[in-house]
Amino acid sequence: QVQLVESGGGLVQPGGSLRLSCAASGSIFSTLPMHWYRQAPGKQREWVAAITSGGSTNYLDSVKGRFTISRDNAKNTVYLQMNSLKPEDTAVYYCNARNVLLDYWGQGTQVTVSS
Repeated sequence: QVQLVESGGGLVQPGGSLRLSCAASGSIFSTLPMHWYRQAPGKQREWVAAITSGGSTNYLDSVKGRFTISRDNAKNTVYLQMNSLKPEDTAVYYCNARNVLLDYWGQGTQVTVSS
């Protein structure tokens, strides 16, 4: 069993930055690929970024160069550093841990980008 708890969301002005954290329980965290998703009001949930157990990363095109996903396996935590935020980044952000057998989600954290 893996439990995921996101934090770090909030209200930020356009151009600002936030760092989201996702703390995971369970000893298998370091073996799991980790993902960040987001869901804006009235829209489907979309994948944002991923990091493998080995540290390889991949990003949604619209966040490349602005967002950085990282992980600290000693702390069982994955991060999403978000810079140059835009109003269209406003959404609930979710952490996801999954492999072929497992699929876990956090409760989400709200990010609002507005002046």
